[in-house]
Amino acid sequence: MSTRSLVLAGIGVVSFTAALLLAWHSADTLLLIFAGILFAVFLEGLTHYLGRVLPLGHGARLAIVSVLLTLLVLGMVGLGGATVAGQAQRLGQTLQQQSGTVKSWLDARGIDTRFLDFGKLKDAAAQDGHPEEGRSKGPSGLPSPGTLLSGAGSVLGQASTVVLAVFGAIGNLFIVVVLGLFVAADPRTYRDGLLRFVPSRHRTHAASVADDIGITLRHWLFGQLIVMAAIFVCVWLGLTLVGIDGALVLGLQAGLLCFIPTIGALVAGIVIVLASLASGLKGVIAGLCVYLLVQTLESYVLTPFVQKRALDIPPATLFAGQILLGVLFGLWGVALALPLMAVAKVLLDRLYIEDTLGEDAG
Repeated sequence: MSTRSLVLAGIGVVSFTAALLLAWHSADTLLLIFAGILFAVFLEGLTHYLGRVLPLGHGARLAIVSVLLTLLVLGMVGLGGATVAGQAQRLGQTLQQQSGTVKSWLDARGIDTRFLDFGKLKDAAAQDGHPEEGRSKGPSGLPSPGTLLSGAGSVLGQASTVVLAVFGAIGNLFIVVVLGLFVAADPRTYRDGLLRFVPSRHRTHAASVADDIGITLRHWLFGQLIVMAAIFVCVWLGLTLVGIDGALVLGLQAGLLCFIPTIGALVAGIVIVLASLASGLKGVIAGLCVYLLVQTLESYVLTPFVQKRALDIPPATLFAGQILLGVLFGLWGVALALPLMAVAKVLLDRLYIEDTLGEDAG
């Protein structure tokens, strides 16, 4: 091997390693960009299907889709905002009542439950065991200015954390929406721009692979939306039939959390069980049975039937990939595990199985 080849190989290894390190440290940003591209695929898919009904230009169809989606989101927020707040308040009251019932049941059987009153014990210890803390009050018995400022600082610190978290979530959502709109407005320009980095002799094949990735993501995304809608309707109707309060909101959160595999279903089930506590033991059992039946329907009927064309990957492989991406990239990795694995499957099928091994990936 010549010196020039060795130098080029070394430069390639260093460049690849630097790219991996950059991707690792920028994983959250890259996954946020991928979420924006996924939203662009969603908009492009709706625009594509609308073209079968309305013979309009791409820009006009995208504008119609964007307006309809905006009205739909605003309508859902206006319809369910007050309901969600009311359900959250009732859920908190239910949990407080149930914890009191459990405490009374344990006290009646001679079990020490003082650990449940940790906050009260701490306050009593501060008053009885530490009389020096009384100095924080002024001559009139009111809290001193220093105590007031300290408490205000604590409240403001917690409030600032919440505000920053809310603004961070809104900022991420804004980035996803804007990026999705820009890409969906002219997807071919961005596709052709990426293909310019591919050598000309491989450009046609790369374009075919890129198109396959787009089609796979579109099929997966709309299949997932069908599954989410089915989960929402089934949970809503099932909980309504068994008499669980707030069935509409519970069905909505179950459908939305269905987008996140495994963990989303677990969180949705916990919320349903907690909300069913207000209806007693029979309500909890009924709510749990409804959700287990719906999850069985989703796992063994809906997802295999709807997603087979887009994501024909064994369940164990999907779960293992979700765990790996969750460990590497946290919540973003868990939420975007399925579309990332869909992209990886297309790349492995087209670039390795077909091109390298010369076998049929189908």
